[in-house]
Amino acid sequence: MDKHQQLAAYIAGNPQAVSDVIDIDRQNDRLLLFNFTATNTSLDADTVADTPAFARWVENELQNRQCRYGIGGYMEHRTLYARSALFDTPGQEPRRLHLGTDIWGPALTPVYAPLSGRIHSFQNNDHFGDYGPTIILEHDLDGLVLYSLYGHLSAQSLADLVVGQAIRRGQQIATFGHMDENGSWPPHLHFQLMFDMQGCAGDYPGVCRYAEKDLYQHNVPDPEIILRLNTATIR
Repeated sequence: MDKHQQLAAYIAGNPQAVSDVIDIDRQNDRLLLFNFTATNTSLDADTVADTPAFARWVENELQNRQCRYGIGGYMEHRTLYARSALFDTPGQEPRRLHLGTDIWGPALTPVYAPLSGRIHSFQNNDHFGDYGPTIILEHDLDGLVLYSLYGHLSAQSLADLVVGQAIRRGQQIATFGHMDENGSWPPHLHFQLMFDMQGCAGDYPGVCRYAEKDLYQHNVPDPEIILRLNTATIR
């Protein structure tokens, strides 16, 4: 089996080993599937470039649809990354393909470890459009090493952390950050899985070039295997 198959087999055989990343009532909470591709004509470039305006747009969408969280993004080709030079390199294809799943909701929303493990690394990626405060956990799933990344956190989430620190499944590890501390985004969590950190610490690409899709897809499995949000009510 390849690593994707090993992960699926572990989750299927050990469902009790996985808990929710966010507080969610799967019977009653409604989730809004956001679309941040060029086909979403209700969101213009000027709004996306203005973080407070973008945050109001997200809040209004959730309120108008009576949804607790907005979700989406894995392997979504997003136009919104044009808001930051971080994703552009002169003479090269811009990075627009999103590698994680975003969960959009209020600042200070609690974030929990879905699997037991340890703190691999953490840092504040403090650039416009970047992750802001970031935590990466390392998990040993019966010999399969898996890493989970949590981006756009509050600054307080990094306080008192120690590399190698043991983390229990279901333990609160962080909260969503405000826009003035989370890389200048509307409050949300970027959740991503990796099999290999490829030498990175405290950071790992959350967006790649479309030409790199196959390369990254091999190392970055769909977070839905952990999040299991398709069991909730999605609008």
